[in-house]
Amino acid sequence: MEETMKGKRVFQFFCVVVLCVATTHGVAGQVEEKAVEAAESWLALVDAGEYGKSWEESAQLFRGALGKEKWEQSMRAVRKPLGDVASRKVQSAEYAASLPGAPDGEYVVVRFGTSFTNKKVAVETVTPMKDPDGAWRVSGYYIK
Repeated sequence: MEETMKGKRVFQFFCVVVLCVATTHGVAGQVEEKAVEAAESWLALVDAGEYGKSWEESAQLFRGALGKEKWEQSMRAVRKPLGDVASRKVQSAEYAASLPGAPDGEYVVVRFGTSFTNKKVAVETVTPMKDPDGAWRVSGYYIK
């Protein structure tokens, strides 16, 4: 009888562990999905040449580190010569609680494989973060 009770407890413990892992994975997936959606929405502004609007829609941290005019100048110099986006696909999305040179917070580093009319193979790294109001907004952008 005692052996049966012990087996039931082990089984119950195993079920709880599986449930916790599945729930955690589901929550992480939702976080990454929301961050990717924020990145794609923000990239649509950049793709349209609406650099000032992309700055306005970026994270508080981003706006505090770089002025709107400087951002617009940088984007005209770096992004515009690449031409239109021919294709873009998410390569990876990784959650991070801390990143080099940034305060601790909630971040998702999203890498897109992108092809532009004037640069066929590129990787865009977009880093949305959870802003103080709970919304996901882009805090970093890099093209390689």
